[in-house]
Amino acid sequence: MTRSTTDEAAAPQLPSPKERRRLREAKSLSEEQVAAAVGVTRATVRSWETGRTSPRGRKRALYAKLIAPEPAAPTPEPDAPTTTPPAAVSVAAVVSLAAAAAAATPEPTPEVPPEAPPEVQVPVVAAAEAKGEAEAEGERGTEGEREGAEAAGERRLSPAEAFDELYARTAPGLVRQAYLLTGRRALAAESVERAFQLAWHRWPEVAVDRDPAGWVRAAAYEYAMSPWHRLRHAHRHPDAPPTEPGKQALFDALLDLPPAYRRTLLLYDGVGLDLPETAAETEASTPAAAGRLMTARAAVAERLPELAAAGSPAEQSALLHDRLGGLARAEHVPVPRPARAVRTGSEDKARLWTRAAIAGVALLIAVTGLTLYTAPTHYEPPIAPAERVGGVPPRGGPLKLTAQDLKLQKSLREQLSHGPERLTPQLR
Repeated sequence: MTRSTTDEAAAPQLPSPKERRRLREAKSLSEEQVAAAVGVTRATVRSWETGRTSPRGRKRALYAKLIAPEPAAPTPEPDAPTTTPPAAVSVAAVVSLAAAAAAATPEPTPEVPPEAPPEVQVPVVAAAEAKGEAEAEGERGTEGEREGAEAAGERRLSPAEAFDELYARTAPGLVRQAYLLTGRRALAAESVERAFQLAWHRWPEVAVDRDPAGWVRAAAYEYAMSPWHRLRHAHRHPDAPPTEPGKQALFDALLDLPPAYRRTLLLYDGVGLDLPETAAETEASTPAAAGRLMTARAAVAERLPELAAAGSPAEQSALLHDRLGGLARAEHVPVPRPARAVRTGSEDKARLWTRAAIAGVALLIAVTGLTLYTAPTHYEPPIAPAERVGGVPPRGGPLKLTAQDLKLQKSLREQLSHGPERLTPQLR
């Protein structure tokens, strides 16, 4: 084993880029403070939090220690730890994902505003950290450990089964959320299907993510909010609004908001994310996300008098959560296709692009070979273009005889040949 491999194995495990930012903001640390503590620039810290680059060596250890979460209460360790395959998810993780997806769907809560319960995300984080530590140390579970885990109810799912479980739990709610975001039923279903196709294409990355449902939600939102859909005739105009006056007013108020403000309002008041998570998912700072949220609420309150009458922000959030959930459930959005069809479509698309790439490379090779075969092997000087030449005198010589000249020549020949006037030269 080389030294670089040993250093990589001993390097601390870092959370996902979105989790890095959330942990930093949870500790009330700015980008400048983290950059000064680690010894880098602010742009480097921002690059770490967006996932473009990752720290290495001593800076990686300092950065991991700086954003490390607070130690939780000690929990009894299992007798036989098991490792999770890179592309497999346990039943407990899938159940926790299902609970997170259920919390992500707008549901009526008359008493308190929705919050993302931390206990739902803890098992996923613990599973990801345990997997990272197991891979770093090179541990491998034995057959007896696997049997013990299955006996305890921790049966390992195949990648396809884990994907199907995640799709079945989260796809219907994501379609309703995408409808509130775009106002178009067909585009909402298409966005969710494209997001899950991308998730299946990158399943080894999504399976070990801290929040797989959030990963798919972010991909669906990005596709749904793409401005290029305006060029498509089918998605140029939104669908007909609801017939009920209150729901129609909320529907129109949502579509009148700018896309970034609409997404912030839906994530915070509809899905129930907290402000740092909303800011991280919308790629904005926490103060900017708070400003967008307050502006969006004020714009919606102009259309909904009962929202303006609500006193505290908590009451407004609860009321908006109920109204958004009622609007999403009242409209008949398309039912997502089966998970198997989505997986097959993702595989077919990947296969098609692979074949297209191979065909393009083969065509490029053929054109290059033809060019090399028909190209000249020696230098051929070009032919000079024709030029008009001036100053040349006209061609000389006797002129052409006219008709009168020809007549005179004929008469002279006839007369000289028979007349006495012909002189005959004589010698003297």
